[in-house]
Amino acid sequence: MANLASTRPVPVLPQLAAALQLLKPVTWFPPMWAFACGAVSSGLSLGGRWGLVLAGMALSGPLVCGTSQAVNDWFDRHVDAINEPGRPIPSGRIPGRWGLYIAIIWTVLSLAVALALGPVVFWAALFGMAMAWAYSAPPLRLKANGWWGNAAVGLCYEGLPWFTGAAVLLAAVPGWPIVVLALLYSLGAHGIMTLNDFKAIGGDTRMGVRSLPVQLGVEGAARVACAVMALPQAAVIGLLFMWGKPMHAAAVIALLAVQLVMMRRFLGEPVRRALWYSGLGVPLYVSGMMVSAFALRGLA
Repeated sequence: MANLASTRPVPVLPQLAAALQLLKPVTWFPPMWAFACGAVSSGLSLGGRWGLVLAGMALSGPLVCGTSQAVNDWFDRHVDAINEPGRPIPSGRIPGRWGLYIAIIWTVLSLAVALALGPVVFWAALFGMAMAWAYSAPPLRLKANGWWGNAAVGLCYEGLPWFTGAAVLLAAVPGWPIVVLALLYSLGAHGIMTLNDFKAIGGDTRMGVRSLPVQLGVEGAARVACAVMALPQAAVIGLLFMWGKPMHAAAVIALLAVQLVMMRRFLGEPVRRALWYSGLGVPLYVSGMMVSAFALRGLA
């Protein structure tokens, strides 16, 4: 009897639902939130500028972040075929080299939208695209080392969208207070990225991925993640006091204090509680971002 599976037509074009899954909408929120922080920190009214804001949020989330997800899945397709065969590329729902084609098309579209938003935004987006490809693609493949990979993701998920959000409204390079706070929250996001690595220690060890839990051990990586998240927030608090924003500084202190209590519990069982802390502690972190963005109004 003939194999019925062999008679099924092989798709030549990707399914629309599969293409959307490849772009991973669930990952778009962090850069879009950071973009909103940047827009707020510009100090300009959003009235009459909603078209720019919506275009910029689309650039940060569905376009630039979506591109990074497509690039990552294409260069991880052989690993996913073993570990997650149901994903769009290894499952065949995105056939042939269409995963690569989508990544390239989305890169070009992202840069075209960025160019329409101005030269500063274009250069920021070009940097973000370069980081997205360097993170996943050889020869750099930054994701193979937790120090470099998490730094790239933190910068592109938090700092770069924040910078872009301000640049879109200002139509210029943002002032140094915006740049400093964007960089500090990017640094803290390095620790957030480390939280995601605790669930994949076994697989990372087998595949030669040197995540921080693999390099430093579970306890060492947990301590580094907490320190890297907390210290930039402490620096932000100091800057807010220096800039004459004590109420905003007090709000960030309160948010950090709750995080420190949660960090202590996380450090007791990092592997078991990494997802718990990521779900409850990270929202406090990003809430501090928005508080700080409002504090910058009138300063930048």
